[in-house]
Amino acid sequence: MKLNSRTLDDFIEDVAVPTYDRSDVTAGIVHFGVGGFHRAHQAMYVDRLLQQGEASEWGICGVGVLPGDRKMKDVMDAQDCLYTLALKHADGTWDTRVIGSIVEYLFAPDDPEAVIEKMAAESTRIVSLTITEGGYNFSATTGEFDAENPSVQADLMDGAVPSTTFGLVVAALARRKDRGLKPFTIMSCDNIEDNGHIAQSTFTAFAHLKDPELAQWLTAEGAFPNSMVDRITPVTTPEVVQSLSERYALDDQWPVAGEPFTQWVLEDKFTLGRPPFEDVGVQVVEDVTPYELMKLRLLNASHQALAYFGYLSGYRLVHEVAQDSLFSEFLLAYMNDEATPTLQPVPGIDLGDYKKTLIERFSNPEIRDTVARLCAESSDRIPKWLLPVIRKNLETGGDIRLSTAVVASWARYAEGVDEQGQPIEIVDQLADTLIPIARKQHDDPTAFIANRAVFGDLIDNERFVTEYRTQLDSLHSEGARATLERLRHT
Repeated sequence: MKLNSRTLDDFIEDVAVPTYDRSDVTAGIVHFGVGGFHRAHQAMYVDRLLQQGEASEWGICGVGVLPGDRKMKDVMDAQDCLYTLALKHADGTWDTRVIGSIVEYLFAPDDPEAVIEKMAAESTRIVSLTITEGGYNFSATTGEFDAENPSVQADLMDGAVPSTTFGLVVAALARRKDRGLKPFTIMSCDNIEDNGHIAQSTFTAFAHLKDPELAQWLTAEGAFPNSMVDRITPVTTPEVVQSLSERYALDDQWPVAGEPFTQWVLEDKFTLGRPPFEDVGVQVVEDVTPYELMKLRLLNASHQALAYFGYLSGYRLVHEVAQDSLFSEFLLAYMNDEATPTLQPVPGIDLGDYKKTLIERFSNPEIRDTVARLCAESSDRIPKWLLPVIRKNLETGGDIRLSTAVVASWARYAEGVDEQGQPIEIVDQLADTLIPIARKQHDDPTAFIANRAVFGDLIDNERFVTEYRTQLDSLHSEGARATLERLRHT
């Protein structure tokens, strides 16, 4: 049975469907980046509110900006913006429901004017973002907005039709200012430390380049709440589509599968109100910082710790790595000895339980998350998630052995050849730069970390460099698994 509004009443009881009237839901949120994570997380929370009879003015209008988003546009059009969310438990059971909170989808390359006007409309009160770490166009080392980006330069030209998220959002803000409307809240839901501050810095920087008065208005009147978001959501595979068909006789062209665990911590900072997210389990707080540091340095950095060592050791699925006691012990040691000392107190969280739960989540065989996914876009992820742990411990005299070993494992992985001599596909926006540098490190062991665009001044720290060379040498001479064995016994 094809998924659309007309077939909802015909689904079997094992699939929950919206019981609210979607025709009564209006879009108060415009969201850029309608991928798996957004649909498993923010859209799911809004759907929960709608199920409770709340937030009918807070439906979501999705926006695609990249050429690859056309497929999502086609699926959303065919399925009336409905999709299936399957939460996969470790025992093989699924909790499956159809999500109805996305009520409209716009594809900016086809009609940028429609996207701009949608945001400029008084009914739009939040513009939210899951555009990935690289979508904010800033340097990981300096934090500065990259105004020389050719796409940004094109959007800054007089009379340009906006093609970037920055250009579209700022054009809409300019219209709101001209119409005497307050700016909408810009709400980042990406895995970046201080994601709200990063959004504020980058969007304001673009606005300043476009119109300094607009930037001043946005600074004075706008809001950019920080948030911490968490739910492991692998890329949808053909197997997920097939499983839905076999279990429920349901034809969904682009479902989402994820883990049962979910968390969202959100700073209560909005210009024009917000949905009552606290009614559906969101932690609405004054300061997100302790929670985001916990998540970025424990969960996200631990993913990186698993990824390169795991891939080099022959693993291709995350749960297989996590179920290997050598790796789980390595992860727990990293979290306890190096990451936790860099954290602030986290109100309401038992860190011991949180770390134990992380290992259990990584070990869930039903998720079938790929190691390759965790290895992708490392030049965005490592500087934001792992290097801050190293820097903090260098400042305080804390241990850096395990976190530095993770950096070395990335450098070894970036050579593009595994321990059996097979090629590795390096998926990274800096791949053309990183691979040649990594391949030099047999003769020049510090070549990789000398890249200041990624590592900043860490190359100048003798303690870090010495530790790094030790771990890289072990990876080259002994291999990934033997390196972990040695770390376990030292």
